[in-house]
Amino acid sequence: CICSSFSSLNADIRAKCLGNIMRVDVGPLGGNNTAIVVTPSIAAQCGFSMKSDSFGNALIYISLQNCFAQNVDDELFTTALQLRLQGNQFSQEEVYQVAETCQYDVWASREVICDYNYMEVSELRSSCPLVSDMQKRSMDAGFKATTIVFFTPEGKKPMSLLAAQQRGYGIGNTPTRLVLRSPMIAPETFMQTIMGVPMRIFKTSTIFEKKWLATQIDAAAACPIQEGNTITWYLPWQMDPMTSSGQFNLLEVHFGINGQKLDAVEMQAREYSVALNDFYIVTELPIGGVGGYYESHIQGDLYYVSYMIEPMLELLWTEDATHEQTRYKVFFHITTHLLPQPLELIDNTVPGEKMFRMTLGHFAADVALMNITFPAEVLSMPDCSARGFNILEHMSPNTSLKVFTLQVPFADPAVLQQTGEGVTVYSLHLTFGLLILDQLVSFSHKAYLEAVVQDIVPPSVSGGCDNHNFYVLVKYGSPGYNFQTMVGKRYMTPSLAQHYDSMENGTHFSFVVPFSAPDVAIEASSTRSRLDIVLSNPETNSQIQELSVACNFPSTLTECFPNGTMTALALKLESVPLLNPSQLTLADPSCGPVHSDDRYAFFVFTVNSCGTTRKFMTNVMLYENEISLPDELLMKKSPTSEEPEYYLKISCFYDINTSQTVAFNTRLRRSEPYAENSKGQLQVVMRLALDDSYSAFQNYEEYPLAKYLQQPLYFEVELLKSANPLISLELENCWATQGKDRTSQPRWDLIINGCPNPADPYQVVFHPVWTDARVGYPSHFKRFEIQTFAFADGKDDMSTKLFVHCDIVICDSKNPLGGICGGQCSNPKQTTKGEMDDFSFGVLQHSGDLICLRKD
Repeated sequence: CICSSFSSLNADIRAKCLGNIMRVDVGPLGGNNTAIVVTPSIAAQCGFSMKSDSFGNALIYISLQNCFAQNVDDELFTTALQLRLQGNQFSQEEVYQVAETCQYDVWASREVICDYNYMEVSELRSSCPLVSDMQKRSMDAGFKATTIVFFTPEGKKPMSLLAAQQRGYGIGNTPTRLVLRSPMIAPETFMQTIMGVPMRIFKTSTIFEKKWLATQIDAAAACPIQEGNTITWYLPWQMDPMTSSGQFNLLEVHFGINGQKLDAVEMQAREYSVALNDFYIVTELPIGGVGGYYESHIQGDLYYVSYMIEPMLELLWTEDATHEQTRYKVFFHITTHLLPQPLELIDNTVPGEKMFRMTLGHFAADVALMNITFPAEVLSMPDCSARGFNILEHMSPNTSLKVFTLQVPFADPAVLQQTGEGVTVYSLHLTFGLLILDQLVSFSHKAYLEAVVQDIVPPSVSGGCDNHNFYVLVKYGSPGYNFQTMVGKRYMTPSLAQHYDSMENGTHFSFVVPFSAPDVAIEASSTRSRLDIVLSNPETNSQIQELSVACNFPSTLTECFPNGTMTALALKLESVPLLNPSQLTLADPSCGPVHSDDRYAFFVFTVNSCGTTRKFMTNVMLYENEISLPDELLMKKSPTSEEPEYYLKISCFYDINTSQTVAFNTRLRRSEPYAENSKGQLQVVMRLALDDSYSAFQNYEEYPLAKYLQQPLYFEVELLKSANPLISLELENCWATQGKDRTSQPRWDLIINGCPNPADPYQVVFHPVWTDARVGYPSHFKRFEIQTFAFADGKDDMSTKLFVHCDIVICDSKNPLGGICGGQCSNPKQTTKGEMDDFSFGVLQHSGDLICLRKD
């Protein structure tokens, strides 16, 4: 009777007949379970053994000739067991009845079983040469075993059967056989090396007595024992203690695991091999193979495993002298030495999924993950599941080792975040708390994971306007962000971008839309215009950003001339989308526009025509007229139409009593234009911006600056203390030197005659300037970008200072003197001679120096 303690009642119990033994499989039971033989001495004496593995299985091996078997003619053997399952999950023990009948009628003359718990030898009683045929037939009726003699290296040791049984030996007398069973380690057994293999020997002679008669049956068993840690098993196939003559024939060799024989196909699939040489049967088993299991060990805070497997060899041989057969079955429990198993954390994180994914392993099946420690807290497994962590346990496909997988969202409070320079760094510190179940030994493993996520910056649009144009800047955002741009009601196609002078660099593009462009909406007759820009996702058609820029541009819709002529410009308004400007008239319906298109109508008339009215006021005369649709068109409109009527009132004032003074000077006519000299001050500054927004700049005390090669530098040149909108600042030449002297050598040209140096592999990029809180007159500014470089000059040291110099030209838009005043290469302008502040000039030049590069 065997009692086992388990942690689950869901027992799966099966019995198998495996030749001269029976195996009872109990499990898997799950949880932390152990199997305990109540009386080990009875188990060894009666032919029982039990083992459990870390997978939750218990295996009970039972000799068919055990003490409690019901034996029918040495052919049918029935064994009934009561398995008591106990645990702390239930108040009372559960009893399972297990009974199995095995048929075995192919007995050899001698059968030996070597179990890790006992040795058993079963001898056919008729094999005794001293017993006559009549005695053999009547042996059961009269002969009785009385004495057993143990053969030891010290000599013979006789003992009565009762004394032998009290010392733990099993002695059985079946209808045809004598069964002797000894614990694997008993006083009367001894060690002997056979062919270099250590074996434990059990050698006896049993005396049978009847009145005036006596006979004896010799029985011996030799079982290998484990010595050292090895996975290769050598078994001598010539075992002298069990042979009476030197000549015998090995008839059969069978290999199995856990008592069950394997055929050649199964052995090949599991990579087991059995070879026979002149002296040994050599069995080779792969560490980690099917049928074995690992156990965990901790030594010096390091994790080790040992591999355990119980192979079986069954031999059948016959002796030439007696022609008797011996069936020899040995179970050999093999445990390897401790194998280092360094724990490895595999980071399977995909940053775009915003989830840490990791795998920790490899462990034997007897290891459980108990908790996870984070910098601020310790979470048990239920706590981790409630927190949203996904924790799973997986068996490795090719071994009986397992791994733990863990998923932690980036959004969890245990994950640290650090943002900077367009990326976010997510980091996770954690310690795995682990437990070896059978030994109740705890250990831990620390881990650190880090993931860098590129910040997703959507495209953006900004803009402004001056007296003539809308200026729009579209930034691309994160690389690969797909979007499309709509200007007004049209998508920005390559041809439309070219029409609006679009300029592009690696991070953004810009374009200029005149107030008169068809994509501009006129909001009111006071010349307030609006430009709508929409950025959208072409895949989802969702809007990313919308920008509306509305400005009043200084355009005169009505002009009054001294000769009594009036002109008026009627613009089509956004609020009257169906208006046809060519149908507009003055107060007199016969006075239509002299020119019109789908956006405006232009009228020219005299103050005494087209229904113009006159009104006298103090010192002035007021002439008024109106622009609208004629009555006949208004009558044709549907009464339900919600479109408003178009009405524009125009007027002119003329002075009644005014004196005008006219003066002029004469001078000699010259063949060439000239400019008169006058006194004044001109201040120009060159700055270095922090980025392409030009909103913040380097301080003077920070120079010289350390920059890396090909790092962009953003320069701004500004004309100071001038409020004249008719002048502009132009860049003529810009260059870099190693010395502070602008004439020093070597020299590298950046801008030549207002254009990027064509020999420069990284050419200058010009940036547009728009009106904002700091910029009142965009024409007084110039902005450009270069990439940091160094003069190699045949030297390895590239840490020298560089100086950037520029020559600038101030141009008067009323005096077209040509040359650099024609503007930048991509957008030439004409200049005209005129006044600027309180002095006149043609072209003025100024140089600016800036220390911009590396500190030694």
